[in-house]
Amino acid sequence: MSSLAFLEHGDTSRPPLLILHGLFGSGRNWGTIARKLANSHHVFALDLPNHGRSEWTAGAMDYPYMAQVVANWMDEHALPSATIIGHSMGGKTAMQLALLHPERVDLLVAVDVAPVPYGPREHGGYIKAMQDVTLTGISRRSEVEALLEDTITETMIRKFLMQNLVQDEGSEQLRWQINLDGLAASLPALMDFPLPEDVEPFTNPSFFLAGGASNYVLPDYEAAIRRLFLDHGLYRIPGGGHWPHAETPEIFMEQVMGFLDRHRG
Repeated sequence: MSSLAFLEHGDTSRPPLLILHGLFGSGRNWGTIARKLANSHHVFALDLPNHGRSEWTAGAMDYPYMAQVVANWMDEHALPSATIIGHSMGGKTAMQLALLHPERVDLLVAVDVAPVPYGPREHGGYIKAMQDVTLTGISRRSEVEALLEDTITETMIRKFLMQNLVQDEGSEQLRWQINLDGLAASLPALMDFPLPEDVEPFTNPSFFLAGGASNYVLPDYEAAIRRLFLDHGLYRIPGGGHWPHAETPEIFMEQVMGFLDRHRG
């Protein structure tokens, strides 16, 4: 399992904190939050497999695989344990790491995601829409965004996906930085949340920060949170959506820093 690309913020003398992004994201999306967290932590914003500047996998990926990749990265960087903040797909990866390798996770923050399987969502449509765009001869992201307007109608989603368009040095040709084929093959596994039957609950402090208007952490899912994360808190941001770190960053930081400060040292 190969290493992961990452961005680093803060003083090495401070406690380590890893940020794991969601599907179609990258560590770069978390720059503003990471820099604020760096006032109290040594922050690493990772690019998970098939995303950002990290390598593409040969086949489909699942959460046990990604949890092991993160554990391997921690070994490479001499981090026995760390605080982990994970959003959506990154949150499920963080929860898998906490349940399968609890000694590696000091504190856990799961952002708008629960430890449950989800049914099919809109992600497959986003992938197909991106796959269907012919990038040959296109050098401006705005041209690609215009081609996606009919199939991906939400402006915020389109602009978020556009961050995955890159140009190699010396080239004006755009390409997708994410592995669209690999992610399409992985979607069923990414919607799931597999666990061994004998898995022990995670006992270190954990915090679930959900968007009040999002459907990713429904009340029905709270039983699974209680069963698997014994020392947990849950806060729903009133009216918040699936990306609270981007949509309501001040409330997000207030809640996350409150949790971290309560358990500091």
